Amino acid sequence: MRMQTTRSDVMKVQIRQTLLATALSILTISPLTSSPLHAYTVYISNEKDNSITVIDSKTLKVTGTIKVGQRPRGIILSKDEKYILVCASDDDTVEVIDRKTKKIVRTLPSGPDPELFVLHPSGNPLYISNEDDNMVTIVDIETNKVLSEVPVGVEPEGMGISPDGKTIVNTSETTNMVHFIDSKTHEITHNVLVEQRPRVAIYNHSGSQVWASSEIGGTVNVIDNKTREIIKKITFEIPGVTQDTVQPVGIRLLKDGSKAFVALGPSNRVAVIDTKTYKVIKYLLVGQRVWNLGFTPDDKFLYTTNGISNDVSVIDVKNLKVIKSIPVGRYPWGVAIAKD
Repeated sequence: MRMQTTRSDVMKVQIRQTLLATALSILTISPLTSSPLHAYTVYISNEKDNSITVIDSKTLKVTGTIKVGQRPRGIILSKDEKYILVCASDDDTVEVIDRKTKKIVRTLPSGPDPELFVLHPSGNPLYISNEDDNMVTIVDIETNKVLSEVPVGVEPEGMGISPDGKTIVNTSETTNMVHFIDSKTHEITHNVLVEQRPRVAIYNHSGSQVWASSEIGGTVNVIDNKTREIIKKITFEIPGVTQDTVQPVGIRLLKDGSKAFVALGPSNRVAVIDTKTYKVIKYLLVGQRVWNLGFTPDDKFLYTTNGISNDVSVIDVKNLKVIKSIPVGRYPWGVAIAKD
């Protein structure tokens, strides 16, 4: 017998369809709730491709590629964020790229094989570590002139500067030291011996500490900026991972001072550290040979460069979860993120 469809039945069907559509829309939207809400532009230097990959932080998609000089590594933005600065290491120069036109507009002098650099908080000068001549070169970026050269240890790499601009720190990979340099006199005031192959050195945001990674030593040393003494030596143990693959390189600290994030190289992990207890809270699995790190300006997301897997991992900082892997060029090395 054929059943008669009533008005009430039609309404019930419509309600069920509406509820189903709402549920589907929630399921569709929910994975994106952990995606960046603000639109930033992320720049990744690709060491083997001689290029910079451009990523939209809102869509998490690659929007372009900028061709640069040979073996780009260190990458930062000018203070006004109009320009990208990149170390073209095999060209022995620093290239300045207009962000609007994506064209190289000029080059800055450096010594041989520039690797990492840091700007004074005022935006000028630029401090460059030159790996092949054991020097830190200080350059006036407005006049393109070398102001000074500071002799440091063998194979200088990491460059950091205190928030007040008074002290520069540099690491020397072969000498196994962190050098403290007076930004006015350009003289070394202290040398701190650390474990093998120190790579990155960075001040916390209050300027009270310097965090320095030792790649082969497998440690991060926390140095008191007043006494210039090591106050904590942080080590890492990852279950199921051999100790020789735990190689700390990049370090970034949250602005609120609560956590530090350390890239652990071939272990393919990023360590999350409580800065009060110096204990590792969590190890996050990312791409292969994680090298350097960069926060979005709001500190909500962290981008990691994964040199062997040729991708970038995006970490949700609040939830301590990897939410995306983005393919980029070959051997991604450095990361810089603009506020726009």
